[in-house]
Amino acid sequence: MRSGFVLAVLMAATAPLLNSQSVSSAIYTDPPADAAHPARMEVLHIPSHGLSINGVMYAPSGAGPHPTIVICHGLPGNEKNLDLAQAVRRAGWNAVTFNYRGSWGSLGSFRFAQNLEDAEAVLAFLREPANAKKLGVDTTKIVLAGHSMGGWVTALTAARDRHLAGVILISAADMGKLGEVPKDKRVALMADDMEALAGVTAESMAEEVSRNAKKWEFENAVDGLKEMPLLVLSANDGLAPQTDALVAAIRAKGGHDVKAVHQATDHGWSDRRIFLEGAVIEWIGQLK
Repeated sequence: MRSGFVLAVLMAATAPLLNSQSVSSAIYTDPPADAAHPARMEVLHIPSHGLSINGVMYAPSGAGPHPTIVICHGLPGNEKNLDLAQAVRRAGWNAVTFNYRGSWGSLGSFRFAQNLEDAEAVLAFLREPANAKKLGVDTTKIVLAGHSMGGWVTALTAARDRHLAGVILISAADMGKLGEVPKDKRVALMADDMEALAGVTAESMAEEVSRNAKKWEFENAVDGLKEMPLLVLSANDGLAPQTDALVAAIRAKGGHDVKAVHQATDHGWSDRRIFLEGAVIEWIGQLK
């Protein structure tokens, strides 16, 4: 009786908050069990340019195939948005996370250019008919998402991919613009973001973004993104002007399926995680 009373009090106390934020029930409610097709986690070994990168799929219950979101992590990837992946799974989607070559145990040496190749390799892996059947992937409904540097990976990768159902940028960082920052500052920024990265130095990372600055800027993705459903989430981390400019450029080129949302939070959305999950789930739920 007492536990039931406590639960009732808690539900009553949180109901106004949940309702005011229009929070999806997938954020706080486990889905019904399906004994024949239970929810599961699949460890993935994804081939990319002669090496194997590590990935994980959070698969929902149900026979499938399911729509799928691929989440690209940032630099170096301390925040992998696994809470977002779990919430999206509870909403009935597969959620895939992966580690670029040379990061977090994936084989090889880390290179920014390779991150773009790895994202393409993950999409190719999921679309391969045998893999799609085994993993329960609806290849007609794959969304590519990315946080921070992963937002840059997402933007440039999606701009070359005409088969995605949608694109999500979360506090995306324009790595091309970073290449135009003075060298001493670039090196200092890289030195602060090197955990679990193999085969690089702060100097080599700073030199790579400088060498490729012009071709890696967001503006190069505008034409490829203007026909794509796009959700852009920005925060008070100094990067909002970069994605604001991207959104404005896409709209100026005739791209009208763009939703931009700003929140007063930090780069990791530390005190807006529920909002982040809710915004993503609501948006992907409206995709055709």
